Amino acid sequence: MQIPLVLTLAVALATVASAVSAHSLKELEGMLGDREKYFQAVDKAAPEFTLQDAEGRTTSLADFRGKVVVLNFIYASCPDICPLHADRIAEIQGLINQSPMKTQVQFISITTDPSKDTSDVLRHYGQAHRLDSANWLFLTTRSDQSEDATRNLAERFGHRFDKTPGGYQIHSIVTHVIDSQGRWRASFHGLKFEPTNLVVFVNALVNDAEKPHGHIAPGVWEKIKRLFGS
Repeated sequence: MQIPLVLTLAVALATVASAVSAHSLKELEGMLGDREKYFQAVDKAAPEFTLQDAEGRTTSLADFRGKVVVLNFIYASCPDICPLHADRIAEIQGLINQSPMKTQVQFISITTDPSKDTSDVLRHYGQAHRLDSANWLFLTTRSDQSEDATRNLAERFGHRFDKTPGGYQIHSIVTHVIDSQGRWRASFHGLKFEPTNLVVFVNALVNDAEKPHGHIAPGVWEKIKRLFGS
């Protein structure tokens, strides 16, 4: 499937937003549970954090109340899976930013190696991986925080970044989704999940699928998937 086609079809997701929101979030989670083995439903308050961006500006998770947050942990000198994770986030962002959801979704990457990931590194990492700074931030520790603060935060999100003597970190790959009220609603594990499944889940959160709605024909889900060529 060609990426330009995917981006074009992503716009079509907006046209079926009302249909997606007709399902409750629980129903959608059930659908994803059947179709996406790397999907994990979560429902609890997301761990709060206050960090800083490449320009030294303080940023908290609470600053993004009212938006859906797609969050991941990486470190810039990672030689293998972190760059692939960044590219996957860029792919997802590309899909979302071709739709009206762009202003309602914030992407956040957090470094687990603040001593090496300087402001210049943070500033240029997104450019190297085609991430759009309009709704993406790469955050690091504040000057008054320990070097381990972001690794500890990752552990609060359920996965570890363990340092090795060679300066690398052994870790898993997880993409977290936080709703507009600051609740952690899902994790997509690894890199083999279907990006459009994450986009559809984000779309449901943007359109507040937890509110009561009437039911619709089950075929709507398949229509959405066909729009994305899945």
